Amino acid sequence: MPAAMSPTTSADGGGNINPLFKDFQFPPYDEIRPDHICPGITALLNQLEPKLELLESVVKEEQTWEKLVEPLEKIIDQLGLVWGALSHLQMVKNTPQLRAAIQKIEPAVVAFRLKLDGSKPVYDAFRAIRDSPTTWDALSDSQKRVVELRIWLGVVSGIGLEGDERERFVEIEQEMNHLSKRFKENMLDSTNNFEKEIIDMKDIEGLTATALGLAAQRAISKGYENATAENGPWVLTLDAQSYESVMQHAKNRNLREEVYRAHKSRASTGEFDNTPIIEKMLSLRLEKAKLLGFSNYAEVCMKNKMATVDKARQFLENLRAVSWDRAVQEMEDLKQFAKSQGAPEADSLEQWDRLFWSERLRESKFNIHEGDIRPYFSFPNVMDGLFKLVKRLFGIKFEAADGLCQVWDKEVKFYCVKDSLGSTVGFCYFDPYSRPSEKQEGAWNVSFVFRSRAMSPDGMSPRLPVATVGTNLMPPMDNKPSLLTFEDVKIVFHEFGHALQHILVREDEGLISSLRGIEHDAWEIPSQFMENWCYHRETLMSITKHYESGETLPEIMYEKLVEARTFGAGTQFLLKLGVSSLDLELHANYAPGGSETVIDVERRIMGRHQVFPLLSYTRYICFFFHIFAGGYEAGCYGYQWAEVFSADAFSAFEGVGFDNEKAIEETGKRFRETILGFGGGKTASQVYLEFRGREPSLEALIRHNGLLVVEGSTDFA
Repeated sequence: MPAAMSPTTSADGGGNINPLFKDFQFPPYDEIRPDHICPGITALLNQLEPKLELLESVVKEEQTWEKLVEPLEKIIDQLGLVWGALSHLQMVKNTPQLRAAIQKIEPAVVAFRLKLDGSKPVYDAFRAIRDSPTTWDALSDSQKRVVELRIWLGVVSGIGLEGDERERFVEIEQEMNHLSKRFKENMLDSTNNFEKEIIDMKDIEGLTATALGLAAQRAISKGYENATAENGPWVLTLDAQSYESVMQHAKNRNLREEVYRAHKSRASTGEFDNTPIIEKMLSLRLEKAKLLGFSNYAEVCMKNKMATVDKARQFLENLRAVSWDRAVQEMEDLKQFAKSQGAPEADSLEQWDRLFWSERLRESKFNIHEGDIRPYFSFPNVMDGLFKLVKRLFGIKFEAADGLCQVWDKEVKFYCVKDSLGSTVGFCYFDPYSRPSEKQEGAWNVSFVFRSRAMSPDGMSPRLPVATVGTNLMPPMDNKPSLLTFEDVKIVFHEFGHALQHILVREDEGLISSLRGIEHDAWEIPSQFMENWCYHRETLMSITKHYESGETLPEIMYEKLVEARTFGAGTQFLLKLGVSSLDLELHANYAPGGSETVIDVERRIMGRHQVFPLLSYTRYICFFFHIFAGGYEAGCYGYQWAEVFSADAFSAFEGVGFDNEKAIEETGKRFRETILGFGGGKTASQVYLEFRGREPSLEALIRHNGLLVVEGSTDFA
């Protein structure tokens, strides 16, 4: 926990204690103001600098685990706890004042982190421990993992660089961090910059009642006090809920085109243009890689992944082979269906037609309509069913604990997680609803409070982890609870898979707890594993209850949902592979300043992964958050890589039989103890072998997605 500060540095202008430096178990979100940030972080860094200097002097004389690791972890944790809370606050409550305060102090934080991770005395101490047979042999396997990972972190932090090269390395890190922030801000600002006001119902025909209600709510927030779902006016935006509603349901083709164009060209022109930022970031990443002795940035990134560049590239190409023909057939099916409906555009479908006609074909083929499904998936019931599932599988209970800690919005839920004996194992925030003007789009799990023995509050039991989940679900409206689409349900299950891995870790070494130390291409295994349960009958029925009648989802609707699981799978899988291939190409082969621009690369790579015409204004790369602001650079293939493991892991439960309660319980316990429990204490390959007893197979992934099996397609890289 942060140490108490002196009155001269801890108070604001009114004499109040800066909340960043109170002793807290959970961040004081209600109390933090922008004017706390610069003085608070400055004072914190002034505390940590002498602690690092003391550590460096100690380990020069004595290189032992006790002298090195616990003091180091406390420095890392103290900064990570406070800065993590502020960074998270910017994601969910972004304001110009908060943004400006963080921007002002961030260079100092980055500089200290570079000094910490690139500390030569600390690096030498870890090397000395590894090189001493007596000391090394006395360490546990987890402790050895900590040593090896910290040595590698030192290498990629430029530990071997001196003089001008070291100075340039620090400059690169500072500039990349600044550019990453600007990229994210441009994304948010360009998304919020678009509004489409509609006053005539015929222009918005086809949208569901839920979508119309949300559009009317947005209109009210813009000053149209009398806006209603029935009579308008309505305001459309580019946030996911609004955009997807238009693309899937708006009959007005011109409206779909306008919204599609705005969405796919976000952050690509004018004051919010991310193109020069991308070019500069890629140039800096390549320069950094060469300073470190690598030929490209992908090689640097692959050092903390299971795959190599060549394996990842071949893996993606193998999956492209099993997806392409299916995607081509899906496009032809859409054209034929549109023609059967008398659509004049049937012979020349464009990107803005794909989702609309795909939804009409899905409705026709499976008799599934979003408006019929949403009432059965109210947010409270979905959460109840999810919690029943994790209790069945892992023997844990999520208990509502609202009021135990401060939250950043009144809709945030807080849970205490307990094991079967009633002991608390962790905590979880959940911020469920969309707030387009201030909250980052998408869904995520943020972790900055880790399970740790060194950070024990009582010196005996380890400090418990705290997970933070964010989604952008449709908020409650018109006296109705939040009603979810089936895709929303899968997103919730996905993010709680990440939270489970953070909360249920058994590793007490804080530097390899939770995702720390886990190879990046294994991060998505628990999250994608949880998605599979959305198609399991007992689980799905447990989360469904009509919000008005209380009736469970009709059996025929469940069967149709399962039947529709592979609908459009070829096209969707191909698009995901295109994104991953683009990421890998940019970081393994692209030469900034050459004859090919980043836009050229996008068109070349994405063109190989889309059966619909690629439009000239599409700039997916300009809002490719994952690789320019999300930490997934040269790692987006990891979603598909991890899906192999997650599908194969789920097949272990399929194999024992869902009705075999004892076997399900045993398999769930093994999954919890291995995949969820080890953290970074072992390699991901070792962990999976302990769970499954063998390497994964592509068979379950291909089967779950209904893809075509071709020669060699079930062989994992």
